[in-house]
Amino acid sequence: MKTSNPVLARLGQAAERERAAGYAQPGPYGQPGYPQQYPPQQPYPGGYGQPVAPPAVTPMTLDDVVVKTVLMLALLGASAAAAWVLVPDALVGVAWIGAAVVGLVLGLIISFSRMANPALVVAYSIIEGVFVGMVSKAFESLYDGIVLQAVVATFGVFFLMAMIYKARIIRATPKFARIMVAVIAGLFGVMLVNLVLSLFGVNTHLRDGSPLAIGFSLVCIVVASLSFVLNFADIEEGVRMGLPQRYAWTAAFGIVVGLVWLYIEILRLLSYFQGDD
Repeated sequence: MKTSNPVLARLGQAAERERAAGYAQPGPYGQPGYPQQYPPQQPYPGGYGQPVAPPAVTPMTLDDVVVKTVLMLALLGASAAAAWVLVPDALVGVAWIGAAVVGLVLGLIISFSRMANPALVVAYSIIEGVFVGMVSKAFESLYDGIVLQAVVATFGVFFLMAMIYKARIIRATPKFARIMVAVIAGLFGVMLVNLVLSLFGVNTHLRDGSPLAIGFSLVCIVVASLSFVLNFADIEEGVRMGLPQRYAWTAAFGIVVGLVWLYIEILRLLSYFQGDD
């Protein structure tokens, strides 16, 4: 069955071309195994009429994705801890906004790039760690213990979604994927508009602890949780199609983006129930 993810489909086609690139092309007389240039400029390993061995392309495995995801989370956590300790309280807001903007730009570049770039993914982890660290420090200064609660809840939801996906309770059908993409795009559009309006002093009540804000955060948490189903399905398809090992970084990036979004929304929701103490 073909993947419903068009980006993953293009990567699969690229992987097919990469695996086939090392085989010799048919000769001028229909003989198999002749090189693209004739006569050959390099000796053949097996002589004329024998195919050239393809280049060694190690396919991506599930273990590769797990290792890259753990590494990204370790970098993010270390960066968050360093920012928490090193950034003065007076500069928390500046570091928060700066890391959010840089992380958004890097995230868009990685998302729309057709090639896996481990350096960009690592840079994203570090920058996003600064963002998470600053957000966590701000919330912890207001509500003691809220960060630990949010971390436990975030990974609890993630592992629950992994079990649900493994049991095939929710399937990433093409229709489900289209709906999820549309809903995620709509939510981020609403959040962007809300941010712009807040800069002009307009309160839409989406982020002020009101019943509307609680409902909006719950919707975001549900959607962020369901986005892991798409991630898991894309990883399965990538492994099945034999994507090169470096694309495990791209798969890990998708999971980390979902975890950060889920964490921020859970952190915000928990703050609504903390009271004024």
